[in-house]
Amino acid sequence: MKILGIPLFVMMTGFLMLPVASGIYAQEYKFESGAAAGISSYMGDANKTSFTYHPGIVTGLLFRYNINFHWALKSNLLAGRVSGDTWNTGNNFPSGQKAAFRRTFAEAGVQTEFNFLPYSDKYRYTGTKPYTPYLFVGAGITYAAGETDYIGPNMPFGVGFKVKLKNRLNVALECSMRKLFADDFDVTRKAQTWSLDKPYGIGSSIIKNQDWYSIIMICLTWDFGLREDPCHGN
Repeated sequence: MKILGIPLFVMMTGFLMLPVASGIYAQEYKFESGAAAGISSYMGDANKTSFTYHPGIVTGLLFRYNINFHWALKSNLLAGRVSGDTWNTGNNFPSGQKAAFRRTFAEAGVQTEFNFLPYSDKYRYTGTKPYTPYLFVGAGITYAAGETDYIGPNMPFGVGFKVKLKNRLNVALECSMRKLFADDFDVTRKAQTWSLDKPYGIGSSIIKNQDWYSIIMICLTWDFGLREDPCHGN
C-alpha cells in the first residue's frame, strides 16, 4: 500500500525510528572534562549577608556526563581559601569578643544540572541552542585544614550560564552556595576561651547557626566520547 507514492511500511519504519533517533542524538558527545577558577567566600557568624566577603582563590577540575540536551551529571574536585573577621560584621558578640580565621579547603562533589534550553551546537532542526542558563543541585564533602581540622558533608546548589565557543569547547560562569551541616568551619584553633562555634552559647540545628561558603567560577571544558549509533555502527 502506498500513501502519496511512499510505501506504507517505509513510513511506519520512519515513525518508529524517531524516538530512537532522538535518543541517539541527544548530544553528539557524552562527556566533558576541564578546569575551573574563581573566588570563594565564607558565610557564617562573621559574615551574615555578603556573597563575596573576604574572597579567596578557588581552582579545580570538572567532569560532566551529558544525558541529553537538558540534563547532565557533573562531578568536581575543588580547592580554595576562605577567611572571616568579626571586626566589620556589625554583630555584637558577648563581652565584645572578636575573632578571625583563615581556612584552606578541598571539596569533592556531584551535581545534577538542568539546562533551560536544549544545549548543543548541532541538530538545529530540533531547536537546539549553543548557549543556555542552567540550575544545579547535589551533594559533596568538604575538608578544611587547620590546627583544628574540619570535615563534613555539603549541599551545593546554584545557577550558571554556558556557551559553546566552538565545536567541542564550552565555557560557563557558575554562582553557587555550599551549605554545611556544622558550625565549626570558622574555628581554627584548639584552645581559645571564645570562638565562632556557638558564639552566643546557643547550640546549632540543621537550619540555625550553620556555616556556608559561596563559589563564583569560570569553567572551561572539552567534549569527548562520541555516542555510538546502533543503526549505523558509528
